[in-house]
Amino acid sequence: MLTSSETCTLNSNISSNTVCFYLGPHRDKGQRRYAWHGSEPADVGTAGERLVDALLASRERGRNNVSRLAPDGKPEERISVEEHVARMLRDVGLVSEFSVERASTDSGLYRVKVRLSRESVAVDLIDVGFGVSQVLPLLVLLAYVPEGSTLMLEQPEMHLHPMVQSKLADVFIDVAQARKLQIIFESHSEHMLMRLQRRAAEQKVDPDQVALYFCENDGVESSLSQLQLDDCGSIANWPKDFCRRTLSEPAEGTITTRRDSTDSACFCHSRPMARARRALMPSRAGKFRCVP
Repeated sequence: MLTSSETCTLNSNISSNTVCFYLGPHRDKGQRRYAWHGSEPADVGTAGERLVDALLASRERGRNNVSRLAPDGKPEERISVEEHVARMLRDVGLVSEFSVERASTDSGLYRVKVRLSRESVAVDLIDVGFGVSQVLPLLVLLAYVPEGSTLMLEQPEMHLHPMVQSKLADVFIDVAQARKLQIIFESHSEHMLMRLQRRAAEQKVDPDQVALYFCENDGVESSLSQLQLDDCGSIANWPKDFCRRTLSEPAEGTITTRRDSTDSACFCHSRPMARARRALMPSRAGKFRCVP
């Protein structure tokens, strides 16, 4: 049964007839050794159990990706799927280095090695924080599926601390734009929501490319209502009881303030401080207005 939660779709105008892949909320905790016999899976499995198969198959076939778009909208240089996953892990701030290595020269066993910082030693995936093993299947799926695919993800923020959750939203934006993916995810994370609001205000993602839905259950049935995200990052119809505190994620050169009694945040684009203050002056109705 669905309870109160938030559902987001990135690249919401992509055709619904694309190939769809699913990843569940409870993902494989990782192993010390992985066996690979040359298989090439369609995805990483619903719990991420085939992530090493996917990485090794992509390495064997020489697959590579556009990982992000340059500021001018053109693709950056293509990198391998494994390098793409390593870059995303660094982008969210979890590890410094990531690799899949053969456990011994004469076996079909492999191990996933990570280095948390440049100064630390490389260790097996199972020996680091649980959050790394939980987000890894998600990042491999983002890099592995064909361009133009649709992904359905449950609670991608599981076992991640708030800053990583926020950075994960940025990774979603980059990958959705670069690989033309439609990403549909169910989440309870206000940190991911705030980052999407902020990026809409900064014009790093078009609000028309983001669809937000709030799911609530009245005790009998569940219903979805679409949240209205404007180009200032504000949500006009803030969902009841989703988050009681003011949402605010200040960015350099911006001002964040309460928009109205719904605790929705108002994010304004970078501008001289005096002009920003004028833009956020209360209107006659007593509500704040946000001027692009």
